[in-house]
Amino acid sequence: METPVAGGASLGAQSAQATGNSPAPAAAPRIPASTTVGAVHLTVSDLQRSLDFYQRAIGLESLRGESTAASLGVRGRELVVLVQQRGARPDHSHTGLYHFALLLPRRTDLAKWLAHAVRDEVSLVGAADHFVSEALYLSDPDGHGIEICVDRPREVWEGQVARRMTTAPLDVDGLLGGLRDGESSLHRLPDSTVIGHVHLRVARIPETIAFYRDLLGFSLMAQLGAQAAFFGAGGYHHHIGANTWESAGASPPPPDSAALRCATIVLPTIADREQILDRLKAAGKPVESTPLGPVVRDPSENALLLAVP
Repeated sequence: METPVAGGASLGAQSAQATGNSPAPAAAPRIPASTTVGAVHLTVSDLQRSLDFYQRAIGLESLRGESTAASLGVRGRELVVLVQQRGARPDHSHTGLYHFALLLPRRTDLAKWLAHAVRDEVSLVGAADHFVSEALYLSDPDGHGIEICVDRPREVWEGQVARRMTTAPLDVDGLLGGLRDGESSLHRLPDSTVIGHVHLRVARIPETIAFYRDLLGFSLMAQLGAQAAFFGAGGYHHHIGANTWESAGASPPPPDSAALRCATIVLPTIADREQILDRLKAAGKPVESTPLGPVVRDPSENALLLAVP
């Protein structure tokens, strides 16, 4: 969802469905229900500074490292990949990453993480209740947006995402009040932490919907007119978010930016990936062959690595 400003939500209590969802084509493809989001790859200006931040402030563990690149995650599972480019500068006026979400398994984990942030003076930029989830927001040293969140039970929001997903103030006192006496703050993210979603800055919403829904096969779960859209697989509230709040009509970030290198979409099987690749090629969309796997770009030039487990 949206990164709210400190002290409140910049969209107030307006629901994401406010102006209705664009109708899907009659024969729209459907991405497999078990599709998930994998590691995010980011350019950073100072690798050691970023490694310290992601371990100390966020609670990820270092998995692999070289002189100019490193990966972090939980229990050996890669969640964030950092590639150093000296002199890279933060960028918020082009298309690219709005934020990525580290999804925790339990509400008490979010409360412990917040207690850690208070104790260790980790600066937050916002906190929000999205009905489908509760979230805290911050930025890394290069300005990459990060959401630390927990989902509400699926039975609370299933079938109501378009109507009720929103941005409202988070009940911080209630969240911290759920901690029992003696429960310490969170020093390391839980082993079952995953990338819940990636939220992108895009140039235009109609083209974005045509790509993620009508070509890749995600369901359009909610839409805020020409401002934002949220896409999910298997009825999940959203695996991909997209907005034009800072990037309407914008071009991709320049080469010297600390920017999103690629986000990862994890398909269940190679056959599932091949079906998507066939659709992309039939639509004339270029597919880049990389050592990590095939990479495609959305209409705003955001790169997506199509992976399998």
